[in-house]
Amino acid sequence: MTAAISLPLRIGARTVWRIDRRLVPVSISLGDGLRGAPPVLPPLPREADGYLIRALPAALLALVTASRPDLRPFVRQRYQRSYASLEDGFDAYLASFSGKSRSTLKRKLRKLAERSGGILDIRSFRAPEDVDAFHRDARGVSAKSYQERLLADGLPDGEEATAEMRDRAGRDAMRGWLLFVDDVPISYLYAPAEGDTLIYAHLGYDPAFSEFSPGTVLQLEAMRDLMGEGRFRLFDFTEGDGQHKRQFGTGTLECVDLLLLQPTLANLLIGHALRAFDGAVALAKAVAARRGLERLARSLLR
Repeated sequence: MTAAISLPLRIGARTVWRIDRRLVPVSISLGDGLRGAPPVLPPLPREADGYLIRALPAALLALVTASRPDLRPFVRQRYQRSYASLEDGFDAYLASFSGKSRSTLKRKLRKLAERSGGILDIRSFRAPEDVDAFHRDARGVSAKSYQERLLADGLPDGEEATAEMRDRAGRDAMRGWLLFVDDVPISYLYAPAEGDTLIYAHLGYDPAFSEFSPGTVLQLEAMRDLMGEGRFRLFDFTEGDGQHKRQFGTGTLECVDLLLLQPTLANLLIGHALRAFDGAVALAKAVAARRGLERLARSLLR
């Protein structure tokens, strides 16, 4: 199905411009990506400008490009897709961390438990009747979080968002967690599911409790919960190279987002403009990193 898709021009987390095209979106699931299964592209409607293939394993790039020689390929971005296996049990998972990381995590758990009166108050949500309470409290945390205030990446609000969450809960296709201190929510994690894979969609915390690393504590306890439950096989941390994903992931998959465009003059101009812009941003990041401008590099990467 063709959709009007805005292609963002981003510098780090900042979107400086958008270009609209009529594209057929194709997303590769983590399971298919790990199996190396080539995507099956649906027929391209006459009115479409092309395809936008998200999370295509880089190893399949040449194969997919060669399969449509009538279209012009433009790689939007290359990135690591981090994931964690949920099949080996929590003890084995924790053992995969370095000794220093395990010590740090235990210290953070202990510190927050002490602040909470000796125990961690973490509540999980999965049933349709639990969605409204979860969404209300999670939205309260999200509104305070830097993810929403600075990155515009908070938990979606409104009846449409809660209706989708209820539908997923009714199909056993979501999990939510809240971390409380003194019966007040301070961090949330929301993960919808595709088959046997949970997707890292939204995590946030109240910055007033940042010294206690609530997001890290909640993620670790969510992994413990999932591995004890045994319902899901993979946790997809999606794209990006953040510390949180590196810390909790057990593997990575090299991916690209690929545009396959009809060779019209407008599409070719747009494709080359996007390539030039993305290349300039990548070069600026590399130069900043090489010259030791760490603060600038971090601001570009966020």
